[in-house]
Amino acid sequence: MLRFLRRQSVRWLMLLGLCELLLLAVSLCIATYARYFRNADELAEFTVHLPERALVFATVIVVGMVALGQYQAHMRMSRFGLLARQIVAFVMGGILLVIGYYVVPQAYVGRGVLAIALGLGFLLVYMLRLLFLRLVEVEALKRRVLILGAGTRASQIHNQMRRRTDRRGFCVVGYVPHAREAVAVPDEQLVRTNLPLHAFVLREQIDEIVVGVDDRRGHLPMDDLLECRQMGIAITDLTSFFERESGRLQLAILDPSWLVFSGGFNGTPLRQLSKRCFDLGAASVLLLLCWPLMLLEALAIRLESGPGQPILYRQERVGAHGCTFQLLKFRSMRTDAERDGVARWASKNDDRVTRVGRISRKLRIDELPQLWNVLKGDMSIVGPRPERPQFVADLASQIRYYSLRHCLKPGLAGWAQLSYPYGATVEEAAEKLKYDLFYVKNHNLLLDLLILIQTVEVVLFGRGAR
Repeated sequence: MLRFLRRQSVRWLMLLGLCELLLLAVSLCIATYARYFRNADELAEFTVHLPERALVFATVIVVGMVALGQYQAHMRMSRFGLLARQIVAFVMGGILLVIGYYVVPQAYVGRGVLAIALGLGFLLVYMLRLLFLRLVEVEALKRRVLILGAGTRASQIHNQMRRRTDRRGFCVVGYVPHAREAVAVPDEQLVRTNLPLHAFVLREQIDEIVVGVDDRRGHLPMDDLLECRQMGIAITDLTSFFERESGRLQLAILDPSWLVFSGGFNGTPLRQLSKRCFDLGAASVLLLLCWPLMLLEALAIRLESGPGQPILYRQERVGAHGCTFQLLKFRSMRTDAERDGVARWASKNDDRVTRVGRISRKLRIDELPQLWNVLKGDMSIVGPRPERPQFVADLASQIRYYSLRHCLKPGLAGWAQLSYPYGATVEEAAEKLKYDLFYVKNHNLLLDLLILIQTVEVVLFGRGAR
């Protein structure tokens, strides 16, 4: 949790969330007074417990925006995309509030108040969003970072974090080349100075030094780095910098010693207990909410395929520590999809997918029976995607560290599923592994909850489905 909060982009988003929470609460208060200011009795009635009602209203809308990915650290969308997602978030929040008012009548604020509050809150939040997107691009507000090294390792920042959204929380002042490594970054990015490192850092107002030399053994200016550390400058390893800023582990610069000595990999009994309780609670709630949808899906499969055809599909998948289990899904492909016995990834516009299956795969309805796997303990609600043994054997032989993703139970939702589309090649599997390893290393209850909420966005917009 503390490592998560050290990311400047996360702190910016938390500040944004708190400001929006306050604006939304104020919107309900203004709406209440605007609606009832002519009627003293109704105003007195509806202003009782107004702060609590305003907080409930604001919290529900903010949760809706979280579900639509509005608080992701790397938001890459146009103003129209921002507006569209915010509209969907407010519609979802409004529906949840109406249901909540039906369940708890004492919280009711009135239809007019709700409509005014939603309209006013939408306008205020959208204006704040536009201001926020401008502020985070102001260079003076970003952390000034100096990269120690200009070789192959250091060039990963230049090559893999080129987009403006990748550098929202920091700006790279330059790369300090080392005499013992070949330069792999453009000349205009290099910093050449006769000043000692600590003097240059002081002059350029550097906030953080990222150590990215190709060979650190005996080749680092330790006295200068110690001097910088005493000045309050953060000294960060390149791999940790990537992990913190991009939400993934960069395989090209990853080494076993860093994995061994860095933090994370929380497997304490308390964490295992909290994860299991979260799994049981979330799976039970989802089953209660989704059983009518599951019944309709079963009926649709039966009507399309006819009697005698299976509704559920069982498939062997790899679980925690390499143990296999039988995964349950609604059948979305023809029964002869793999009659030759060869395992295949689903391709785009796969002709093996049925008409009902095409819809259910897009909306992730076909995966709802996996809630039974969660209740049994084969899977978690959040974790790496469960893969077939044939794929795992092939990928583990080609991608280093692939087996690390199996130190946790596979999940119905996951960090990689949120951050990267469906992978159907070795190269795409390697990219998804970067996010899986980040989750395996940094998982906690808060991250699980955020991933579960943001999975709503994946379902609504059909990201990564095939």
